[in-house]
Order: sequence, then structure tokens, then C-alpha cells
Amino acid sequence: MLTLAEPVTLEQEVRKSRFLAACAPIADEQEARAFVDRVSDASATHNCWAYRLGQIYRFSDDGEPGGTAGRPILAAIDGQGLDQVVVVVTRWFGGILLGSGGLMRAYGGTAAMALHDAPRIEHIETVSASLAVSFSDLQRIKARLAQQGVTITAEHFDASGPRLDLTLPATATQTIADLVRDLTRGQSMLALD
Repeated sequence: MLTLAEPVTLEQEVRKSRFLAACAPIADEQEARAFVDRVSDASATHNCWAYRLGQIYRFSDDGEPGGTAGRPILAAIDGQGLDQVVVVVTRWFGGILLGSGGLMRAYGGTAAMALHDAPRIEHIETVSASLAVSFSDLQRIKARLAQQGVTITAEHFDASGPRLDLTLPATATQTIADLVRDLTRGQSMLALD
């Protein structure tokens, strides 16, 4: 799954109306709404937006005729094969009516152009877990976990030994659990949070 590596913007003029697309990667709906609030311009005629988060999507025409702004912006996100992305297209009316088709092309086209050349990264779904290990297994476990794309977010030490807080790829959970069990001869088990 691809998402944006960083926020991007693009501005264009369509028949004297100015359109500004602001795009960003997002982690959840709260982050999407915060971005919409932050980049929306109160002096603009319309601030239309859309976002996609897996199966969750939302869009708004912000006063434009129904289906002429938010839906084409969402179609631009989907057409680029992106996920976890929000796009706000702000319009300053230039005095010439564009009609429904013109609005759809202007909003969708501005969003698509902004997303087309935006730097992308692969988004890997992760889960959190913890792992209690013996001191004798600690270094070997840490080395092997790093090879599997696991991030150690914290290490805790107490009388019972080390405990690691982990972030691991969701698709590799069972493989990593099996690896831990095998490396520790069944003495340590991965605990998903």
C-alpha cells in the first residue's frame, strides 16, 4: 500500500478561478480532520476535501453542487492507488461559472496533478507487542528481530529480566512469534498489545 512521503501542494488557474490542492499522509480520521481545518482558507469560496483510510473514506463538496468536488478528489486519490491520504482543494471564484463537468475536472484534475508527482512510500501496517526474554537470549533476539523489520521501541529491566516493547509488521506477526519461540526454546512468547 502506498501513501505520501510528505505533504505537497499544487496551484493552478482554471478559467480565472484559482485552485490550490494541499495533500498529506494521515494516520487516522482525527489527523485528517485536523489537516482539513488547518489548510482551509476562510477567505476562499470553497474548501472541498476527501480522504481515504483503508475502507474508510469521507469527502465534502463544501457548497459546490453535489458530486462535483469531493467525489472527484476521492477518485483522484483512488486513481493514484494511494491510501492514508487527505486532499483539500481550495477554490477562489474567478467570475466564470464552470458548470458541473468543469467543476469535476477542475477539482479532480487539481488533486490528481498534485498527487501524481508527490513522493510516495510504502505504508506497512504495524502492531505493538511486548516480549520478556532472559539475559542470555537478549542479544541474539535483538539481532534477529532487527532482521525481520521489528523496531524495539523500549527496553525495560527488572529482577525477572529484560522486557522489550516492539513494533512489528502486521503481516509477519506469526512468523516473528514462531522465531521468538524457536530462538528461546519455548521460554519466551510474543505478547500482542
